[in-house]
Amino acid sequence: MPKHVRDSDNANKAIVTDDPALPHVYFNLLKLKPGDALEQTLRKHESVYVVLSGTVDIIVDSQRFAGVGRRRDIWSGEADSVYAPVGSAIRIENGGGPAEIAVAGGLHDTKLKPFRIAPDEVSMVDVGSPETHSRRRIFHILGQNGEGRAGNLLVSELYADPGCWSGYPPHKHDADREGETAHDELYHYRYDPGTGFGAQIIYADGKAECFMVQDRDTILVDKGYHPTVTSPGHRCYIFTILVGKTSRGLVQHFDDRHAHLMAAIPGIQSMRDKFK
Repeated sequence: MPKHVRDSDNANKAIVTDDPALPHVYFNLLKLKPGDALEQTLRKHESVYVVLSGTVDIIVDSQRFAGVGRRRDIWSGEADSVYAPVGSAIRIENGGGPAEIAVAGGLHDTKLKPFRIAPDEVSMVDVGSPETHSRRRIFHILGQNGEGRAGNLLVSELYADPGCWSGYPPHKHDADREGETAHDELYHYRYDPGTGFGAQIIYADGKAECFMVQDRDTILVDKGYHPTVTSPGHRCYIFTILVGKTSRGLVQHFDDRHAHLMAAIPGIQSMRDKFK
């Protein structure tokens, strides 16, 4: 079943780990004040440390990535991030102003090499249009650039226009079969201004659920079609984690009842290609 995690002060403790709804996914938000340092090891998950705001040094098994984070907030440019292999000793040092880091993790059993994903390595695809109320931009932090360097973890940031539908046309990815792959997915929401809200719809097997999502809420999508819509007057940001159960590349199956939308909404095929 899907799960809705309301915003709360997690005190730097994992928000999602070993959750029955998404057993392959790890998610955390870390907040560091000036002068803070934090150490952790994810023993079952490869991970990407995405600096949402501020600037920090990230040390992975004694390899230092200095000055990670080049934006004031999530609305001011592409992310600066570091990939950390499973079982790595991580230390984050904040020598500047306040910083927030999102940690996206996926189950993996092979220890690879750490690497930095600079803003100019982030790949963007523009999907939809204002006329179809579906325009969003997807910035792939760990996507095709992770081929051969990471396991089945995919990480991206989505920016949706006010009043926009995303995850649209409705699609799913909960089965390994011809034309579809099985990927767990997590959405973490932000809005501008922060009073914004949206609706996350999830439907499968003749049953549907709808969640009102607000700033800093998180949704765990375990199965089914999962379109989402943003309230007019508010920009929406969705931090997205996908973890393939058996493969890295994502293949979405779109609801056959809405096949006519595939040609009506620009950029759908480009979006599909970027996830493969």
